Amino acid sequence: MSIRDKIFEIIAEQAMLDVSDVSGDSTLESLGIDSLGLVESIFAIEEEFDVTIPFNANEPEKSDFDISSVDTIVSGIEALVAAKL
Repeated sequence: MSIRDKIFEIIAEQAMLDVSDVSGDSTLESLGIDSLGLVESIFAIEEEFDVTIPFNANEPEKSDFDISSVDTIVSGIEALVAAKL
């Protein structure tokens, strides 16, 4: 399973939606994921890929990690995974 597919799966699970309901340009907000769901999604993604996401849930606007859409999350995780190699 690709990084993209796994992230879509994690986000769909958090939103309690089918993976087919998630698209690259979806925002977490548009999928119904609130701030708690965001934190749970971040933890699940970190655990799945063994990475640390530079994201502060208390100050999301000051984070270096772009969570503006599912695609930007995928890109960020791909970069973090690549940096580990």
